[in-house]
Amino acid sequence: MTLPFPRSAPGPALHFAVESADHDPHAMGPTLRLRIRVGDATGTTVHTIALRAQVRIEPRKRRYSEAEQHRLVELFGEPGNWARSCNPMQLATVSTLVGTFTGETTVDIEVPLTYDVEIASTRYFRGLDDGEVPLLVLFSGTVFYRSAQGVQVGLVPWHEEATFRLPIALWRDMMAAHYAGTAWLALPEYTMSRLTAWRAAQALPSWEQTIDELLSRAGDAP
Repeated sequence: MTLPFPRSAPGPALHFAVESADHDPHAMGPTLRLRIRVGDATGTTVHTIALRAQVRIEPRKRRYSEAEQHRLVELFGEPGNWARSCNPMQLATVSTLVGTFTGETTVDIEVPLTYDVEIASTRYFRGLDDGEVPLLVLFSGTVFYRSAQGVQVGLVPWHEEATFRLPIALWRDMMAAHYAGTAWLALPEYTMSRLTAWRAAQALPSWEQTIDELLSRAGDAP
């Protein structure tokens, strides 16, 4: 006699939404916090979720002023071609643990950002005057939940996602809290060595004065 193989209990029907966003001014670096609401309509007790979130910028989902279009040419090319070139940009992929809940809970996911102007996302944020940045958050991960057979393991469905419109003012506040009106520029080691030697030869006390002096000699400074 062949005994039937026991079926796994149906898992939770998870859904996600981004409720709000802020940042931690005391973090080591710029860190965007997204408050995620996690819900389940089945009443299953979820022990934990090893959650993975992929955060993308969706640049096609907002309008741009003429000045913004001009500044974003280096990213997307001429505005007339943006239907093809204005593609989603990866902002970050982060992981977090969601604690035990039944029905609904919230969790913060922390998204580390950079002010490096060589990074496409930084150039995009810097190119905007005001308004909001359309974000898309894609979820995946592993779910541990209670059933009559004991603890079961399932997967967060790959189709789970959430949208959020991030105020550009929040990004500016975050960068001001960490960099106070400055900007970062990455240079090759050889170029940095040449600049350092030239600065020493000119006896210039700061990098700001060094760059100003170079621009003045090039005739580009006012």
